[in-house]
Amino acid sequence: MRLIPGITVTPYVGQGILPVVEELAGLRIAVFRDWPYLYEGDLAYERDYLAAYAASPRSVCVVARTGEGEVVGASTGIPLADDGEAFHQPFMERGIALDDVFYFGESVLLAPWRGRGIGHAFFDAREAHAQACGDFRWTAFCSVRRDPLDPRAPDGYRPNDVFWRGRGYAPAEGMSCTLSWKERGDGAATSHTLDFWMRGIDRAEQHA
Repeated sequence: MRLIPGITVTPYVGQGILPVVEELAGLRIAVFRDWPYLYEGDLAYERDYLAAYAASPRSVCVVARTGEGEVVGASTGIPLADDGEAFHQPFMERGIALDDVFYFGESVLLAPWRGRGIGHAFFDAREAHAQACGDFRWTAFCSVRRDPLDPRAPDGYRPNDVFWRGRGYAPAEGMSCTLSWKERGDGAATSHTLDFWMRGIDRAEQHA
């Protein structure tokens, strides 16, 4: 685990997620309001979403706190077979067994704390958990697809592609899913395409 001055990074597993649901729900809404998600948050939905993660005994939620105990970031992971059906079909169509994949949910981090290595710590913790809790062959996540010329993108915005590639992930060509959420200022939920990224797990290292 990476040591980050002024920050503690703590994993919570399965039902252990429940005591931090309220803090995480508010954090997710605050971060996802920004580009590229532009999510009009719903506290009840966020509670249900996080409770579903807690229902999986091998799920993980990694929480970053300041020395004063303020939650400034969080990152989730779950065996793909325990996640929603919307994420299953692309893997089944590719002939990848659901039980072979540990799926990383979103990472959220308040802006003042970015660029300090917390994102790497989130990946470190989730990858270590995936290796420790099963014979998974892949870790995967997805990111929302946006038009790079979308006028709503903030000046100077850079996607996380370079960071993800540096972690050993690559786009899974032709693999995507569709989710719906309400964007800020919209009256109804709209469909969004999310593209998958994957990385193989070293099985020899997994059983070392």
